[in-house]
Amino acid sequence: MNKVLAIVGPTAVGKTQLSIEIAKRFNAEIISGDSMQVYRGLDIGTAKIMPEEMDGVRHHLIDIRNVQDSFTVQDFKSSAEKLIIEITNRNKVPLIVGGTGFYLQALLEDLELGGNTENREQVLAIRKTLDEKTDEELFQMLRKVDQKSANRIDQHNRRRMIRAIEVYELNGIKFSEQNSRKPPYDSLIIGLNTNRLNLYARINQRVDLMLQNGLLREAQWLFDQDEVPQATKGIGYREWESYFKGERSLEQVVELIKKDSRHYAKRQLTWFRNKMDVQWFDILQNESDQLKINQKIESWLNQKNELER
Repeated sequence: MNKVLAIVGPTAVGKTQLSIEIAKRFNAEIISGDSMQVYRGLDIGTAKIMPEEMDGVRHHLIDIRNVQDSFTVQDFKSSAEKLIIEITNRNKVPLIVGGTGFYLQALLEDLELGGNTENREQVLAIRKTLDEKTDEELFQMLRKVDQKSANRIDQHNRRRMIRAIEVYELNGIKFSEQNSRKPPYDSLIIGLNTNRLNLYARINQRVDLMLQNGLLREAQWLFDQDEVPQATKGIGYREWESYFKGERSLEQVVELIKKDSRHYAKRQLTWFRNKMDVQWFDILQNESDQLKINQKIESWLNQKNELER
């Protein structure tokens, strides 16, 4: 069973810098687990690591799509699965870094998502039918096929309800029962967090820095595309639509981005705490946590070496 290391946590908590240090120390290659950093041209609003910051560490799944293209959780899962094999075969450690919780869960728990090329037409037909239904109709459908998922998913979260119904119709497997499947990897998930005041202050500072670095110009470029990309729905970009329409001032948009980013960080933490087995550390407040992380990873890797002897 291949080893997979992951570093997760809310935005602005220090994942990128730690990932570089960990990758160099433990001979790893980094797989981005961020749903927005796959897009070329979206550098500032996604806090994308730049080539000069990679410090010689190989990165994957960054700048692999144009903004007009889609990149689904199924795309991530299939790409990451191939990369894990390739990286492992190079005798290196696959290190996934990012804050898109569902991406990581789908990979590490091998969730059946649908969308394989063999049944693509079937998937599209199912989605078209479900897209035409109201939230209430979707909820009632979900209750019939998977009551547990219906209890867990917000009735207004169309995307999640459609996903759960789609999985059942494609595979006959209840979305709520997929966690009982045997994990495909021996994984260790390191989570970064810090106290809320510190985290929110860092988020606000990051947004201010993004503005200084040209976030407005980047957002304008995105919205000026011939076809409005799906990427405009991402935090840091979607808030600008009202500004471009003259409905909000620059100051109001900046405050909205900060607010949305703080709320997203809260949702990220809730997801990782409720959905995944994460070991948490605060490297911003506790200097000793960096050493603890290194020791934890070293012990986990040594377990592999002992098994292979």
